[in-house]
Amino acid sequence: MDKVKSRDGTAIAFDKQGDGPAVIFVDGAMSTPSGKADLARLLAPSFTVYAYYRRGRGDSGDTQPYAVEREIEDIEAMIDEAGGSAYLYGHSSGGCLALDATVALGDKVMKLAMYEAPYNDDPANQKRWAEYLKNLSEALTADRRGDAVALFMAVVGTPAAQIEGMRHAPFWAGMEALAPTLAYDHAGVMGDGTIPTERAARVHVPTLVMSGTSGAPFMLETAKKLSKVIPGARLNILDGQAHDVHAEALAPVLADFFA
Repeated sequence: MDKVKSRDGTAIAFDKQGDGPAVIFVDGAMSTPSGKADLARLLAPSFTVYAYYRRGRGDSGDTQPYAVEREIEDIEAMIDEAGGSAYLYGHSSGGCLALDATVALGDKVMKLAMYEAPYNDDPANQKRWAEYLKNLSEALTADRRGDAVALFMAVVGTPAAQIEGMRHAPFWAGMEALAPTLAYDHAGVMGDGTIPTERAARVHVPTLVMSGTSGAPFMLETAKKLSKVIPGARLNILDGQAHDVHAEALAPVLADFFA
């Protein structure tokens, strides 16, 4: 594992493999590069894959106070490490962050690919989202990390009984360690949770917007809207894929687009 310094001095840890043009993975909420190891392996024959730990995760630092701009600077540091330009692939809320970085960093981002950025324009969702952010903030302020993770699991549709069982599993401690970063993704990167149409319209690099047919219906609607708002964006709907997209289904789509 290597490290690079972001503009504010924060150390950002990353793994690198492969040979060819640089592709940088931008993880979503509660995710680390280990979850995309298969995808990195499949892309490595044609691309140099950089899988970095977003600040507050793994061996990366977490300089306070948090701001989305600092996370964009982290991506810029990774791009500079990769030679000054790169392709970005963002999954879930990582897609939201990758979109913001693409707007901010100009020609340093050559192409943008996003899978199921979880914006939701449904008015009925706005009250639920605001309540979630309020409860999340309260839990994190009180350092009730387990409750914060449980709130996240509930908001993505995990049944209460399953969440209770997960609390007693060995991996729960690792999830609690990532809990503070939920605020970075949700209150920070995603804000009010709606599609930032004005910002998306400022993306002027080739863009691939993706969704699966087996996930939450709003994800597909969001992908369709984004593909219309982002100038010249391409929409690709992966048959049979849910939010946890399989690497074998995604890799050839990304390879074709980035090639």
